[in-house]
Amino acid sequence: MTQGNSTQHKPVTVSFMPPKTIVLVGLMGCGKTSIGKRLAKRLELDFHDSDIAVEEAAGCPLNDIAKFFGDDAFKSGECRVISRLLTEPHHVLATGGTSFVHKETREVIKEGALSVWLKADFETLYARVKRRADRSQLPKDQERATLEKMVEEHYPLYAEANIHVDTFDEPTNCTVDRVLTQISDYVQKHFPEQYVLKSV
Repeated sequence: MTQGNSTQHKPVTVSFMPPKTIVLVGLMGCGKTSIGKRLAKRLELDFHDSDIAVEEAAGCPLNDIAKFFGDDAFKSGECRVISRLLTEPHHVLATGGTSFVHKETREVIKEGALSVWLKADFETLYARVKRRADRSQLPKDQERATLEKMVEEHYPLYAEANIHVDTFDEPTNCTVDRVLTQISDYVQKHFPEQYVLKSV
């Protein structure tokens, strides 16, 4: 049965403190920023976006870094920025679509954070990306083919993340609830000695 607009969503009660920074990974359009901001608010943590941090460190837009200095320089700089962010107090970090694809960055995240893959099927991603004003990573008139190739090549690497959460076209808070539940279950299972409850 389809729920009406009058149905009120009751969010999951957060009663634990994550033992590490939570890093969100996944392709463009999977919701890393929107979900990350709400997740941070629910966990009472700061939110950071690695793309913004990279631009601030470089003093120029992301596209210009790769254009003028090359892709290798961009990946290296991004890895350094993410490494630095992971030394800061625990927070929620949204990463760029290719951050976790880069081996060195992936290892840094795997070692120093809890990685959460926000996984969406191709059609969901494509519909979301088509609605975005900035689609500079996708060549014009080849958007679908390029995104299909990204899914094929990147998904096996995203699968190395600690936690996988399927995302759908649903209210963001519903997705955040499932992310919170899966993080809580993972921490309780793998870090029982660090599963610190907090007052609610």
